[in-house]
Amino acid sequence: MNIIKGEWVHICQVDDIPELGSRVIERADGNIAVFRTNGDKVFALLDRCPHKAGPLSQGIVHGESVTCPLHNWQIDLSSGEAKAPDVGCARHFPVKVESGQIFLALP
Repeated sequence: MNIIKGEWVHICQVDDIPELGSRVIERADGNIAVFRTNGDKVFALLDRCPHKAGPLSQGIVHGESVTCPLHNWQIDLSSGEAKAPDVGCARHFPVKVESGQIFLALP
């Protein structure tokens, strides 16, 4: 996949990501985890928990959150913010879905 900064890039179809699952987009400056909820909402975060850099893509998706597999921090998928009492933020990337296709924007 050729990723060009500043443009919407086609990633995959929504159905390519299992419900409550994720897909990893590999990049030299940090992988991006693209998540799908059970309501077919799609979110993208840097694949690093703000706590100890755990791979969020390997976490458990529930509602619109993901739980880090290392220390159970819950991260809001829409903002990347850790849920209280934890404090921190995983970088969030804009995504859009058109006709079942997922597009990712890189600033």
